[in-house]
Amino acid sequence: MSASARVLEQAHARLRVAIINRRPIAAFYLGHRRLLCPHLLGWNKHRRHQVLCYQYEGNSESGLKPAGASDNWRCLAVENLREVELLDGPWQTAENHSRPQTCIEEVELDVDAYPELPSNPLEKCKTLG
Repeated sequence: MSASARVLEQAHARLRVAIINRRPIAAFYLGHRRLLCPHLLGWNKHRRHQVLCYQYEGNSESGLKPAGASDNWRCLAVENLREVELLDGPWQTAENHSRPQTCIEEVELDVDAYPELPSNPLEKCKTLG
């Protein structure tokens, strides 16, 4: 397996973990370090692997709006993500996540398919038991 294929496979695996567990990530995308919460993973109409993320900190070419702003949604090509790192911290999103999106035609993974568990361990026991 080539080095670029390993990097892509590692990024894909970390995105899956982040979505399933509602964990933010840090990554470089086109030279900009970004803090993101990935919500959807899948393919666009050209079969390119894409991820729909909410960016809550970091840099981007278009700039970042205040926290919670709907303009902070980013559709990113997985192949262009570098140094993907899982973070501990609160999940970030904006109210319009359920709006129709066009960047992903075939969904592989959707954060809405995984219910958010309470952060209190005692509450987790009640939820699971």
